[in-house]
Amino acid sequence: MVCAVTPVLAQPAGGGVQEVVVTARRREASDYDEHIPAVGLRRLADFAVQEVTITCDTREAARRHDEIFQMIKGAIDLATRRGGVELATGTMVVEPLTLSNYRGLTLTGDGRPDTDKTSFLVKSRLSPGVDAKAALDRIDAFVKDAPAVGRAEIKRTDDMTLSVVQPDQYRGQIIEFVAADAKATAARMGPEYAVDIRGLDRPVEWARASLTEVFLYLPYAYSVVPRER
Repeated sequence: MVCAVTPVLAQPAGGGVQEVVVTARRREASDYDEHIPAVGLRRLADFAVQEVTITCDTREAARRHDEIFQMIKGAIDLATRRGGVELATGTMVVEPLTLSNYRGLTLTGDGRPDTDKTSFLVKSRLSPGVDAKAALDRIDAFVKDAPAVGRAEIKRTDDMTLSVVQPDQYRGQIIEFVAADAKATAARMGPEYAVDIRGLDRPVEWARASLTEVFLYLPYAYSVVPRER
């Protein structure tokens, strides 16, 4: 789920606590993105996120579907008992996968006769004492121990990505960084100059900064202009 380019996802509209998936990398020498500003907030992501897929090739469709959902139910039970990982669903905005909503997952064909699959997310919380390897080890152990049902099987798909809970909570901190940078830039030009800043009213956006860090920013731009006399 980690992209080689840097598409930037804007925060979705709506209230409440939201958790968003971060799939892009912060600009690097090899993938510069002029749309990402220089000033923002770089911080540890809240979760390492791994997509997993359950596939089943039982011939009878009804039984095949039941085996998939029974394996998901067992995975939810295992995550609850064990701790250390959480299950979720969503592509951009993440929500918990629970016993009350897991049957809402979409089943699709797997490109083979009499085979269906569905995917969801396994998350492991990151902290200063928990690196990416430790988080992935927890996820791998969970995937290995998830109880099989019939011919259903679970496996990791795609690469590890990251998520951030409620990115808009960092808006004030980001604005402070931008204001300080703009003020310092204007000061270098002399007391007769000021700054004109635009874009601070936009939603917080994000990009991936490193293996476990994200870069949160506002799509601002500013100009240094002569002060009005």
